[in-house]
Amino acid sequence: MFSGSIPALVTPFRDGTFQESAYRSFVNWQIENGSGALVPCGTTGEAATLSFDEHFEVVRVCVDQAAGRVPVIAGCGSNDTRSAIKNLQMAKALGADAGLLVPPYYNRPSQEGIFRHFEAIVGECDLPIVLYNVPGRTASDIAVATLERLMTLPGIVGIKDATGDLARVTEQRAVTPDDFCQLSGNDDLALPFNVLGGVGCISVTANIAPELCAEFQAACKKGAFHEAREIHERLFPLHKALFADASPGPAKYALSRIMPDFPSDLRLPMTWPSEEAQRQVDAGLEHAGII
Repeated sequence: MFSGSIPALVTPFRDGTFQESAYRSFVNWQIENGSGALVPCGTTGEAATLSFDEHFEVVRVCVDQAAGRVPVIAGCGSNDTRSAIKNLQMAKALGADAGLLVPPYYNRPSQEGIFRHFEAIVGECDLPIVLYNVPGRTASDIAVATLERLMTLPGIVGIKDATGDLARVTEQRAVTPDDFCQLSGNDDLALPFNVLGGVGCISVTANIAPELCAEFQAACKKGAFHEAREIHERLFPLHKALFADASPGPAKYALSRIMPDFPSDLRLPMTWPSEEAQRQVDAGLEHAGII
């Protein structure tokens, strides 16, 4: 259902305000350069600092600008089950193709609690769900056995796996249908992830290098892993540099280098990357041939 290079879109701010026209241009640029779907209001989109109204204004604009050319997977996660239901219902009302949902963070439910969280959500809204498993941010892990249980529920169509555990790809293939979408949540692991059975990446790097990321995914899809490895090695320093400081600071700095007019403000507690992180980003952009 979802595959290829899928940017987790940054949200452009200027003077604390969402910049709609810049976002529309950014969405167009992503689609024109081969992105296979779009994720508004994920972690990279600074969703944690958006109000409910702001969050779904960004989703609305993304859906409207994409205009059916590629699917839109709206960030909808919450550690409050009722809020997650409301988020998914709003995403559906705005025309999103799916919602991206983390397991509850901070309150750290048991595996039974994680299952019941998603069971309650699918009972209230039939918009397809892509799970987002990122224990490093949520302190909550969707165990493989729990994923198997979740497959008894309707509408859970894929997972963005940011566990960093490549064995999960094989383990999850064993308990999910053939059409279940496994998407890497780590750009630097996307090559081995795809070799093992993944079908794409929800990517930070694609914000800056959408064409190269799309070419990389296309090479993987056709089994041209030698070609894919060459692109991977070209992008690898940039993959690493974009996490040289708190994300999405380095990504917004990188965009400022290639799109000087792009609104690149960050909302606290996110801050502009350090000079060392900026040097790493510059080196990554140069290695990739982007600047």
